[in-house]
Amino acid sequence: MPGAWPDPGAAPPEGTRRAARRVSREPGGPFLIEGPVEVVLEDGTVVRSDRPVVALCACRRSRIFPWCDTSHRARRTPGSAAHGGAPAEASQRETQ
Repeated sequence: MPGAWPDPGAAPPEGTRRAARRVSREPGGPFLIEGPVEVVLEDGTVVRSDRPVVALCACRRSRIFPWCDTSHRARRTPGSAAHGGAPAEASQRETQ
């Protein structure tokens, strides 16, 4: 498969070890990765960002996938599960 990652358990070839990138996950939001980064998409296309911190979409709602455009926020309402209440869809059905 083009662009496939090597076995993550395999040791890198001698003299090619790179510094580890820090990845964190925002609760209910994107993965934050210290940049620059290159992302290999499902079709083998490689996209790159040179920003110091890159937000990768985890919800797949982003119009600029794989980058996060904060589309995940659209479903958060004061009564949503993200805030400890019922999911937004259930709240809307109850009020109709």
